[in-house]
This record gives sequence, C-alpha cells and structure tokens, in this order.
Amino acid sequence: MRETVTNALKDAMRNKDKERLSTLRMVNAAFQDRDIANRGSGKGAADNDELLQILTKMVKQREESAKAFVDGGRPELADKERAEIEVLREFLPAQMSEDEARAAIAAAVKDVGAESVKDMGKVMAELKARYTGQMDFSKASGIIKQLLG
Repeated sequence: MRETVTNALKDAMRNKDKERLSTLRMVNAAFQDRDIANRGSGKGAADNDELLQILTKMVKQREESAKAFVDGGRPELADKERAEIEVLREFLPAQMSEDEARAAIAAAVKDVGAESVKDMGKVMAELKARYTGQMDFSKASGIIKQLLG
C-alpha cells in the first residue's frame, strides 16, 4: 500500500497534478505520523491494515467536511473535499454493497455466537478484522442492532 501511494505521488509530480499531489502528500504525512506514534509505543511501522484504517478515516472526515460546506453555502470547498475523496478511494478496496454487507454481518454474528446486543462489540471486532476499508462500520452497527435486537 505504501509503495502504491509513493508511486502515485511520483506520477502526480511528473504530471504536475497539483490537487492530486496535495492529497497524496497528505496521505504520506498521515502514514508517517502513524509510524512515529507506533515507534513511541514500541511497535514497528504501520501495517497495511493500519494504513487502510487511516485512509478510511480520511475519507469519512472529508465526507463530513463536504456536507458541512454544502450546509454552509460553500459548494466550491465541498467540491475540493469530494475530489480528495476520489483520490483516497483509489487506494481502498472496493466497498461492499448493502446486500454483501448484510450477508457478511450475518456470517460474523453466527461465527462469534452473538445472541444479544451485548455481543455487538465481538461482532464489530470480527468485522473490522475481516473487512477494514470495505465496509462502512457506522452503517454496520445499525444492521447488527437489527439482527441482535
């Protein structure tokens, strides 16, 4: 993942694509920040799962910002956020459809033996281990509550 982002960064430099370059530099900085934080706690460099989590979080932040800009009457800033989202999504695995997510959640509920909403944490941990970057976990929690409630 790290190498893919670095290569995309070099391509953006060669092509003089300022917006893409800016987004990719921001991604690289986030990866380095995580590596530094890991070193401070005695861990090694961030692995692909951690990098996926970073990218997923960055997409979610930009979605929230775009919505806030639209609500605030600043569509040009919302467009910039959406452009960054498109660049970030290139490095994430394909998102599951709602039907695929429901099937995966049902399988995870069965696998961990969840019987009530109290077991929701176990199900979420299982889903995050299997589907980081592929599933919207805020929507998944609602589906889990429906299944267990």
